[in-house]
Parts: sequence; structure tokens; C-alpha cells
Amino acid sequence: MNYQFEFGWLFEYYPQILKGIAITLELIAMGGVAGISLGIVCAWVRALGPAWARRIVAAYVELIRNTPFLIQLFFIFFGLPSLGLQLSELQAANLAMVVNLGAYSSEIIRAGIQATPRGQFEAGASLAMSPFETFRHVVLVPSLERIWPALSSQVVIVMLGSAVVSQIAAEDLTFAANFIQSRTFRAFEAYIVSTAVYLLLAILLRQVLTMVGGLIFPRRAAR
Repeated sequence: MNYQFEFGWLFEYYPQILKGIAITLELIAMGGVAGISLGIVCAWVRALGPAWARRIVAAYVELIRNTPFLIQLFFIFFGLPSLGLQLSELQAANLAMVVNLGAYSSEIIRAGIQATPRGQFEAGASLAMSPFETFRHVVLVPSLERIWPALSSQVVIVMLGSAVVSQIAAEDLTFAANFIQSRTFRAFEAYIVSTAVYLLLAILLRQVLTMVGGLIFPRRAAR
């Protein structure tokens, strides 16, 4: 094999790489916070909500979990304009990530809720708390503490899956790699760099989520 690696183009195209990293971080920050928030609401509905609401949320979760993320992204970006809702590339990417993470995280959080001892619900009721107040003040934090590692892993998976948003011209890291290889014809090197950056982002994101978990759940940090 006589292939010669060449990374000299990095000096010329590093602004595109930095922009791609910034947009990828923006997507995971906004999508992560909003997606987990949506997941908490959906988990509460499925575990403790009225029957009609549970059916609606269950249908949403099954739809998202059993269809490809790329199809969901195309539906939002190309399909919603037919209904009069025009979104930019980044808006569509953010919405798709929120909807996707919301469905997956809701099932993870629901597992934590279902592992809550029945006595905690009874304790809330004995204090004249409503089901929502019991969930908010008694059940939610211990449930999140139980499933935080799994939830953190799901956020990392969604961050890595965000690479497909380049298919709608959202200028993330993969878009930058595609752009660079189309200009330099050094596809191998371009994707080696993007792979290394994704690996670094995944490791850093997992560490950040572990630190956040330690701040929110002091007992976990003390173990």
C-alpha cells in the first residue's frame, strides 16, 4: 500500500471544523436539555397520568422508537413545510433531536419511576400531596438518580446520531468533513479527523454528564 497521508489541509479548513464542532455542541446542548425535559413529562404521563394521555404518549414513544432517526428528520424538514411550518436546517435538526431523545429518555425515566417503592407514593398521599406534587417532590429525583448512567449513555448516543443532520445541510461536524473531502479529495484523512473529534466529544460529554450527576445527586458522588 503506497497511500500517503496528508493533513496539511487542516490549516486551511480548521475554521469549518471549529464551526462544525460548535454546531454539534449547540445541537446536543439544546436537544439534551429539551429532550430530557420532554422525557420527564412523558414518563410521568405514562406512569401516573390519565388513561387517555397514557395512550397518546405510548403511541408517540412507539412511533419514534420504531422508525429511523433519519426518516424523522426528513419528515420534519421536508414534510412539515407542506403543513405550513417552515423550519431552517438547524431548527429542524434541533426539533428532531428533541423528539427523538424525548421518546427514548421517557422509557428510561419510566423504568426509574417504576422502581420507586410504593411506600414513597403512599407517604406523599399521607401528606395531602397531589399525584403530580408527589412525583415532583418525592419520586423524581430518586428516579433520575437510579437511571442517570443509562440516561447519560442515551444522550451520548443521540449526540453521535446527530451526524445525520448533515443530510439536510445543517453545518455540523459531519457536514464539515463532507465539505473538506469534496474540496481536497482527501476523504480518508477528513473522516479520520472527524472520527477523532467525535470520539473526543463523546468522552468529554460523558465526563460532563457524570459531573452533573454528582452535583445533582450528592449521594451518587459520595459512593
